[in-house]
Amino acid sequence: MTTLTNKIDFVVLMTVNKANPNGDPNAENTPREDFDGYGEISDVCIKRKIRNRLQDMGEEIFVQSDDRCTDGFKSLSDRFKGYEELQKAVKAKNDDEVYRLACEKWIDVRSFGQVMAFKSAGNDSSVSRGIRGPVTVREAFSVSPIETTSIQITKSVNSETKDKKSSDTMGMKHRVEFGLYVVKGSINCQLAEKTGFSEEDAEKIKQALISLFENDASSARPEGSMEVRKVYWWKHNCKSGQYSSAKVHRLVDIQLKEGVQYPKSYEDYVITVNQLDGLQMEEYEGL
Repeated sequence: MTTLTNKIDFVVLMTVNKANPNGDPNAENTPREDFDGYGEISDVCIKRKIRNRLQDMGEEIFVQSDDRCTDGFKSLSDRFKGYEELQKAVKAKNDDEVYRLACEKWIDVRSFGQVMAFKSAGNDSSVSRGIRGPVTVREAFSVSPIETTSIQITKSVNSETKDKKSSDTMGMKHRVEFGLYVVKGSINCQLAEKTGFSEEDAEKIKQALISLFENDASSARPEGSMEVRKVYWWKHNCKSGQYSSAKVHRLVDIQLKEGVQYPKSYEDYVITVNQLDGLQMEEYEGL
């Protein structure tokens, strides 16, 4: 694989239409929002979706969700101990080899990094090594304050066999009526060299972002309710980057159209992508 030699920055625009993009467990699973009423999707949630898409592409993933487990391991510790080559390195107390093997096997480890703090299988040998990944993804925030709706739901069938039908069980579902969210991220070449993250890996991350919501539907996020609208991808001409990531991310300017106070669709915004001298951008439509 070709070593990554050019810093990359990216911005993803995605819409939420009557869905819960990321529930807050500390607020009865209502959609996350900040103190000013802007919607939020955690970086952990976004990286989970990227991992799922990479897994759909046939890549090996270390941090697999339980409902998508493909190798039979029930925990990260089991998955770590199930890799025989890695266990040999742990027993030999060769941390550098543990680092190399973990990055080589699992694309999410060499992309996002991972804390490896596990014991070796069958003895007291252990490893505690932090791996810093080159791919950073920030929390997504909505461009405008969001409007959330909560609806009461009922269950029309008994969970257990009973002589008579029990009273309908009451519950709540929460959703964002509409929101345009922005995700920002970068890929660092110096860290890519350490983990072995390649040009080919960067292309896979890009494809994962473009198709972020494929195979992601649920009761809270019905098919079509979450959509990637644009992916902006900047490839610098050097390892350290021609410009700071903050300056590149600010190139995407999003404003409400004149006369629109409460946005209801993607078309209610005017999106302008400015330019920096010598920095080329690729633009992609979401799938």
